[in-house]
Amino acid sequence: MAATTVQQLFLFFLALTTTLRLYLSFRQSRAVLKHRSQVPAGFAGAVSLEEHQKAADYTLAGQRLARWQIWYDTLLILLFTYGGGLNALAALSLHVSTSPLTQGVALMALFLLANMLLELPMTVWRTFGLEARFGFNRTTWPVFLADRAKGLLLGGLIGIPFLYAVIYLMGIGGALWWLWVWLLWLGFSLLLMWAFPKWIAPLFNRFEPLADEALRRRIEDLLARTGFKSEGVFVADGSKRSGHANAYFTGLGEHKRIVFFDTLLKDMQPQEVEAVLAHELGHFKHKHIVTQMAVSFALGLLVLAVLGFFIREPGFYLGLGVNSASHAMALLLFFLVLPVFTFPFSPLSGWMSRRNEFEADRFAAAEASADDLISALVKLYRSNARSLVGDSWYSRFYDSHPGARERIAALQRAGGGR
Repeated sequence: MAATTVQQLFLFFLALTTTLRLYLSFRQSRAVLKHRSQVPAGFAGAVSLEEHQKAADYTLAGQRLARWQIWYDTLLILLFTYGGGLNALAALSLHVSTSPLTQGVALMALFLLANMLLELPMTVWRTFGLEARFGFNRTTWPVFLADRAKGLLLGGLIGIPFLYAVIYLMGIGGALWWLWVWLLWLGFSLLLMWAFPKWIAPLFNRFEPLADEALRRRIEDLLARTGFKSEGVFVADGSKRSGHANAYFTGLGEHKRIVFFDTLLKDMQPQEVEAVLAHELGHFKHKHIVTQMAVSFALGLLVLAVLGFFIREPGFYLGLGVNSASHAMALLLFFLVLPVFTFPFSPLSGWMSRRNEFEADRFAAAEASADDLISALVKLYRSNARSLVGDSWYSRFYDSHPGARERIAALQRAGGGR
């Protein structure tokens, strides 16, 4: 493929993706601002005007920051490609070692470090600016810096051996190197999923068994009814970093865990917690997690196979402003520009995710209570300052969950009603 063709395609999709992201952000802001002065019908008895306006203002502020992030992302990708950033990192990696394998690992490590440092201003702005302004940030500077240090150390201990293995396989795997790398990535991903709750997550949060005996019995009854087995129910100290509430499943096999943030338990009644958990169990019962993993792994295989074609094309490197071709550079360059080409297709994955959420809600309505799940969702929208309204096109591209009005209306049809 000619370098000029690669360059023209990339710049076209970069302009398309940047423009589309900005357009969607403005649409979302306009939709939220339009409904800021009045609580939507159906929520007037559960959400005050003050809470509704706080959610609107939080969303509007988030969208302003998001637009800065869009411009910043575009600038960074241009700096790394046509600005010579990747060429500079490649030249620096030559001084690390005379081994091409180690040079490749050094190139990727240098890029990840540089990218982390360049993204730090936006992260700080979001954490200590936006989140603090609306009362959500609980992170102190020592905790913030410790998290980054632990993440960097953990990334080095786990990531560097993995990168060595990937680049080594790319060198010896022949024409089917992408298949061997995919198999390695598949095994590595499953291993991390299995190890995360037991060995990785405790480095960042404290997890304690659920102490509320009545709630624990209620949860155990729900697990028994639905045939779900786990390592236990734990409470994470999410309030250490944020005022946002959350709950999730994590792990594989015998290491599966149910985790509630302490911020969620503080605001919920036991029956509401049960309903939230029933929703999460619905994802497992309908095999949403397994399906999502299968789709993710299949897409990973496809992406690596496509890279297997481009890695042999000099125009791929030159068209993106890179002078030196190598296995590491091909991998790095491809995954750097890939989001530019895939963003316009985001509505497909969003549609699948929202469909799964509706299905999990119906499961929760059958196994627990639609009314209790509605009540819990309203509390989550309120405590997380989630806007009750939004733009439909923005939702298609960005939202993994249905909108508040749409979701609660579906629950009411499934047996709720407030």
